[in-house]
Amino acid sequence: MQGMYFEEFTVGEIITHGLSKTITEMDNMLFCNMTLNAQPLHIDKNFAENESEFKQPLVNSIFTLGLMIGISVNDTTIGTTIANLGMTDINFPAPVFQGDSIYVKTEIIAKRESKSRPMAGIVTLTHRAYNQHDVMVAICTRQAFMKKAPETEPVGKG
Repeated sequence: MQGMYFEEFTVGEIITHGLSKTITEMDNMLFCNMTLNAQPLHIDKNFAENESEFKQPLVNSIFTLGLMIGISVNDTTIGTTIANLGMTDINFPAPVFQGDSIYVKTEIIAKRESKSRPMAGIVTLTHRAYNQHDVMVAICTRQAFMKKAPETEPVGKG
């Protein structure tokens, strides 16, 4: 699959991504283990049931952030991004629980030519993740350093 080149992004466009994922207990536990996050709110069912207002483990919010960005990649930046420049305005307006199914929409909010590289540009995207009840569970603004489309060779007469 090919992502979008800088020129293909249209400010104001909203992309509803086709991929979605149901988050499992294993997803959450593996992510917490890999990142050395021993927060019992994420990994201890007994603690969550007895000590938290949610009465069940919360999915690690950094996993939710990564999943939200990851779901967007196939439709936007796969193979055409040079680098992520930053992520800002990251918020988690509702909790995510094991068993929730997450889908994502991306809005293209700005783009500009690179000042230092003539064959690249910067695209600003807002990603929004929703659960199976259409409740927004995460939002993030991301700046991606994107390749411009390769110049094609003119067809010669011959």
